Amino acid sequence: MKTERVTIFDTTLRDGEQSPGCSMNLEEKLRLARKLESLGVDIIEAGFPIASDGDFAAVKAVAAECRDVTVAALCRTAEPDVIRAAEALRGAAHTRIHTFVATSDIHLEYKLRKTRTEVIEMTRRAVRLARGFAEEIEFSAEDATRSDPDYLCDVFAAAVDEGATILNVPDTVGYTLPNEFAELVRRIRERVAGDRTDIMISVHCHNDLGLAVANSLAAVSAGARQIECTINGIGERAGNASLEEVVMAMRVRADSLPFETNINTREIYSTSQLLSQIISFDVQPNKAIVGRNAFAHEAGIHQHGVISNPLCYEIMTPESVGVTANELVLGKHSGRHALALRYEEMGYTLSRTELDAAYRRFSELADRKKRIYDQDLISFISAELDVPIAVTNREQLAHIAAA
Repeated sequence: MKTERVTIFDTTLRDGEQSPGCSMNLEEKLRLARKLESLGVDIIEAGFPIASDGDFAAVKAVAAECRDVTVAALCRTAEPDVIRAAEALRGAAHTRIHTFVATSDIHLEYKLRKTRTEVIEMTRRAVRLARGFAEEIEFSAEDATRSDPDYLCDVFAAAVDEGATILNVPDTVGYTLPNEFAELVRRIRERVAGDRTDIMISVHCHNDLGLAVANSLAAVSAGARQIECTINGIGERAGNASLEEVVMAMRVRADSLPFETNINTREIYSTSQLLSQIISFDVQPNKAIVGRNAFAHEAGIHQHGVISNPLCYEIMTPESVGVTANELVLGKHSGRHALALRYEEMGYTLSRTELDAAYRRFSELADRKKRIYDQDLISFISAELDVPIAVTNREQLAHIAAA
């Protein structure tokens, strides 16, 4: 099956930073931008220049610093916005102006107070102006999934007429379902892009119903070739599509999603950790790909399977995303196989009788304690079982016991 390329547009520095409590200063944005570049994202959306002097400075700094990636600046379909974005991007090696306007009737009536005709004219003027300042012009129809599909196609067609080559379909409020979104993308691709190979359909999905990744992947299957996403899925309200999840879904399920990206997946975990450090927001433990439990196993049946062959319970290796190894967590659900393996790693070789005795002590403590540590294991055999030492590294064990 032919493999096609999907472009990864990272908006952690723009939409991600809009999460309450996730703001970053200039130096922090630069640190993360450098990491995103080494991760292999294709586009870094560095900010919304007209929003503040800080955002303008951040876009300008990222544009000057990151030379191997396209730097995008967001702007509304208004002349001052477009000009401000162009000024911020002036020093970039590769530039993209990303302009947007809402297209749903609820936004037109209550937020913009514009008619459909006026919005189409705003789109034309902004894209025409932006075309003179940047290599690439991306146009987004805010709240696309709650817009009238025929009108949405008319707005996109106007943007294409004026020179936009990337058409972004945002599920701004996380409302749509995968089958609906795939059908919408398919309609836009057929009616607006047609046979033109220079027009790319992009998607930007929010996670209000927990469907951002599913919707993004459904859109790719329907013909979209750019996914807008963030590290750790941060973003407005419930967040955006998670970069690590969409990338690894395409990597692991290449049989059904025959697409490739430029992402160096071994940099995923360290990028996630850097973002968490910068914004002081830890990733939830059970977060797919980068959560601390993503490659951890406590249940005895799972531990036995992983010890025998990791493929029993792991569909990707920890190393493939930059995690050093999986972790067998010792707790009340653990079995003898995991306990014996941990003793061997610590340097103890136990007979079946000794292991049974240690396991009984282990089970009793595990019912009272959420997690068992190496110091606990040593106490079972040194103080209570009086096991003859068969240790491969006595100094290491003494250090552990004293810790």
